Amino acid sequence: MNPDLDALQPYPFEKLAALRDGVTPPAGLEPIALTIGEPRHPPYPGALAALGDHLGELARYPATAGLPALRAAIASWARRRFALAGLDAEHQVLPVNGTREAIFAFVQAALDRTRPARVAVPNPFYQIYEGATLLAGGTPLTLDCRAEHGFRPDLDAVPAETWRDVQIVFVCSPGNPTGAVTPLDELKQLIRLADEHDFIVAADECYSELYLDEAAPPPGLLQACAELGRHDYRRCLVFHSLSKRSNLPGLRSGFVAGDAGLIAAFRRYRTYHGCAMSLPLQHASIAAWQDEAHVRANRDAYRDKFAAVTEILAPVMDFPAPEASFYLWPAVPGGDDEAFARSLYAEEHVSVLPGRYMGRPGADGTNPGAGRLRLALVDTPEATAEAARRLRRHLERFTRHQDGRRTP
Repeated sequence: MNPDLDALQPYPFEKLAALRDGVTPPAGLEPIALTIGEPRHPPYPGALAALGDHLGELARYPATAGLPALRAAIASWARRRFALAGLDAEHQVLPVNGTREAIFAFVQAALDRTRPARVAVPNPFYQIYEGATLLAGGTPLTLDCRAEHGFRPDLDAVPAETWRDVQIVFVCSPGNPTGAVTPLDELKQLIRLADEHDFIVAADECYSELYLDEAAPPPGLLQACAELGRHDYRRCLVFHSLSKRSNLPGLRSGFVAGDAGLIAAFRRYRTYHGCAMSLPLQHASIAAWQDEAHVRANRDAYRDKFAAVTEILAPVMDFPAPEASFYLWPAVPGGDDEAFARSLYAEEHVSVLPGRYMGRPGADGTNPGAGRLRLALVDTPEATAEAARRLRRHLERFTRHQDGRRTP
């Protein structure tokens, strides 16, 4: 077996299961999970209808490049959404089976193992970035995302000699788990660094359509390229998905877009990889990318939940003002996120993810995720508000307990 498999850390949810081992929550309380980022809003009906209409096409092999109509729908959506002067559906767009699979596969295809192969990732981060890097023979470089820099990496703090060994830089905006949005100026700075040090910028933008201010959609990497007059999107790729936008996580449908040279190489890799999207799924995807009304309704539903949860938790917890995604990133009084998550489950039957499980020790030896929780507001409005009420109730007990232990 590949010895690099031994370098993989347990997935955050494996760590959570171990943390809760032996704990029996109250039987009288319904379980509520704020852990996995799986949308529970209704899936877009138009996609389901298109899927059913084309089931007969399961009798055909799909092409790696996808249907021309799907690439055209994707390119048209991206041009509108990010104010692009152009996006060539034939050469700058590639449909994929969700961003998780595509991100992992792209790192395998892109890393040059004949020279130093570092991959910069935000810290805390979506664990696929790290796993893909390790299994491709690369070395992760964690860039801490702390409160003092808006929960985004401080690009100015990275020395030039460090950038020289970097081959890929991952951006996650809106961020998982922090919800932070990377502004256009920082995306442009990253593009200039990519030119100077010859690396690829890979932007995971799967939460881009979930934002709280309808007048301020999060900017994207290709948008930054366009504002720089860089219409070939050189060294830049974006990853998008229908999972969050259209509540279709089981469809496993997304796309990669940007630099035509990178797309061509990745397309060749995927031809051997054998991961073409089935034709019924492609038709469902066309329907979803062509409709915006359901996406606006989806945002409205998340806004209502953020408002309700913020009203309940803001008086007792410190968290960054939500900008986008469907996560809250609150600090835990006393700083022990594991102890809090375990006791919350034991006493209130609410599951949350300790922030340390999504981070790694940074340059100063501390984990920037430690002392925080990731709360995924994906359940029904009623269940989400009830979870927030239970969390607040538990927090007040937990804080009294912490204060009692400090009493001389």
